[in-house]
Amino acid sequence: MNKKHLVVLSGAGISAESGLKTFRDSDGLWMGYNIEEVATPRAFKKNPQLVLDFYNMRRREIASASPNAAHMGLAQLEESYQVTIVTQNIDDLHEKAGSTNILHLHGEIFKVRSEKNENLISEIREDIQLGDLAPDGAQLRPHIVWFEEPVPLIEDAAAIMDTADIFVLIGTSLQVYPAAGLIHYLKEETPKYVIDKKIPPTGNIKNLTRIEKSATEGIGELLGMLI
Repeated sequence: MNKKHLVVLSGAGISAESGLKTFRDSDGLWMGYNIEEVATPRAFKKNPQLVLDFYNMRRREIASASPNAAHMGLAQLEESYQVTIVTQNIDDLHEKAGSTNILHLHGEIFKVRSEKNENLISEIREDIQLGDLAPDGAQLRPHIVWFEEPVPLIEDAAAIMDTADIFVLIGTSLQVYPAAGLIHYLKEETPKYVIDKKIPPTGNIKNLTRIEKSATEGIGELLGMLI
């Protein structure tokens, strides 16, 4: 029997319980920085060293982080469902937990690319330094989709939403577009579950179950419903 396709859209809230800060914390800063200073193409042009230092710090932080019970629970769902995770997160905690089918909408912290050619991508574990060059001679930059940049995988993600038999939204405020618009590609009849400590506005979406809990508690409750 074919397994049902369960699609997850995850955001920073799922990784927060692994100690990774979200940039929409109460002070509006991301690890003490304004987003405009460290996460835009303008910032990289203005002060590339600051941007590289910021992402080097994040890479080290993420390398030492461990997946939490929410990541593990989503991986466990693969025993009963065909699971696709579309994540806004740049960390690798879904992979570390054992999930096997993940689309990183906003890039990956452990990848690096040419400043001039977004398709010239390679793996990286160490820091990126000014003067580190891609094979085409351009400066290396994090393989991250910054604010004010297009999201190359958004159409792939929209197509995944359209095939969902069950949908789970976890740990995202639905404030970052175009990712926030992905829920509109779901079929009306698809059962939808939203897990967040503070449920974001979801409009008049049909077949919606709200689980207003932390990611780890909420996934525990979801497993009880789905398995």
